[in-house]
Amino acid sequence: MISWMQKHNKYLIVTIWVATIAFIGAGFVGWGSYQYGSKAGKIAKVGDVDITGAKFDITYKNLYMKYNEMLGGKLDEKKAKELGLQKQTLAQLIVQANILNLGKEFGIVVSDDELADIIAGIQGFQKDGAFNKTIYESYLKNQGIKAKNFEALLRDEAIIKKTLGLLESASLPYEQSIFHGALGIADKIRYKVLTADDINVTVDDTKTKQFWEDHKAQYMTEKKFTVDILWTEAKDANVSQSEIEEFYKQNSYNYLDNNGKQLQLSEALESVTNDLKMAKTKKVALKEYVDFKNDRVAKSETVTLPINDPRLSKEMWEEMEQTGVEKIIKPKAVGQRYATVKIVSVEQPREMSYEEAGSLVEKDYLKTAKLAALSQLAEKTLKNIDTIDANVTGFLSIDTVDSLDLLTKEESLQFLQKLFTSQKIDGMIPIKEKNVVYKIIDQKLSSSENNASKIPVQTLDQIKQQSFESTLLKSLENKYNTEVFVEGL
Repeated sequence: MISWMQKHNKYLIVTIWVATIAFIGAGFVGWGSYQYGSKAGKIAKVGDVDITGAKFDITYKNLYMKYNEMLGGKLDEKKAKELGLQKQTLAQLIVQANILNLGKEFGIVVSDDELADIIAGIQGFQKDGAFNKTIYESYLKNQGIKAKNFEALLRDEAIIKKTLGLLESASLPYEQSIFHGALGIADKIRYKVLTADDINVTVDDTKTKQFWEDHKAQYMTEKKFTVDILWTEAKDANVSQSEIEEFYKQNSYNYLDNNGKQLQLSEALESVTNDLKMAKTKKVALKEYVDFKNDRVAKSETVTLPINDPRLSKEMWEEMEQTGVEKIIKPKAVGQRYATVKIVSVEQPREMSYEEAGSLVEKDYLKTAKLAALSQLAEKTLKNIDTIDANVTGFLSIDTVDSLDLLTKEESLQFLQKLFTSQKIDGMIPIKEKNVVYKIIDQKLSSSENNASKIPVQTLDQIKQQSFESTLLKSLENKYNTEVFVEGL
């Protein structure tokens, strides 16, 4: 779409992310600590603001938890490294430090009373709607966070929020009229939807073998561990009602419903009982670990498992990767029992033979070949778009919600989004397994009065604020010097 929005898409930049203590009540993920070098625990320094190891640790764990939730609980440390979570954490903290420097120049502070109100307002630290100091202190103790580090993080976030609050800038009537005018632009297009049914790709052994030769480094066997496992069951542990009640009393903040409200003992009884049994069984598992180590108790089984197999815990796998053959790892919880593991042997990853990778290679080759063939067909179709049998739409606008022929509603929305951010009068837009070839054949502009209500002023204010913040952050990057003290970040 040839429109104002294409020239001003910088207004769609996402506003800076000020981290929140979202992990309260969810628990921390397992993650090792860094050696912070000779700068007394500093990861970096931005202007006059230090980025400490403690702050980096808390922020990383928070970010890890967010990604883990988005990935359905399947994130591990290896994947986190591939995603660059450590670098993302540092980048986020540098952005925050830049704003903190600006806040210092403005003389912005957060008093102890304000900080106390912030902490008291966190739902995870409340009981019956009121702040509970015991829950707060227990949480910090259980998660291994020093109060001063936790409160320093909250104070910094409050200063950032205050600083950005001073810089808010509402949209002007003139800006609103421009934006509303842009919404009135509508395009009529001629388009053709191409799918895999429109192409014919043949698979033969010669083609797939050549594909494997070109990409065989991508086809590796999994790293495998042969291990002896001693299982210690928790389900048969004896627990009394009084023990259950006392355990719940000490750990009640861990038992929340979907809305974050603390569950009563009667509602969480099964979980509380299981957790108590696991706590009591840990002592038994540690004793059996010593006996196992000294050959006084026999293993439960010997198995060969691919790395990160769910039959063992993530924590166990992380330690196994750092442990050598014949080493025995202390018991770790796996469901409702503990596993004590002795590593018998380790099979390192290797390139698969063509026979081993056969089905994977054929699948990947077919996908690649289809995409290439579909792209070639799309290019040919685009050259003849004026003469071939194709669909013609009415006038489409940015808020069109009806599905286009041969596209689902979701696909239609994706297509329109890409169409309205393209500066080409014609082209090809891939949508999932389809390729939409289009050409704009007519365009019109509705009166701004008819479009005045399409986007609320609040949304325009947000877009302007995001653009302002983006420009501000670039300016602050040049204003304050950044030093990083840890290699690899």
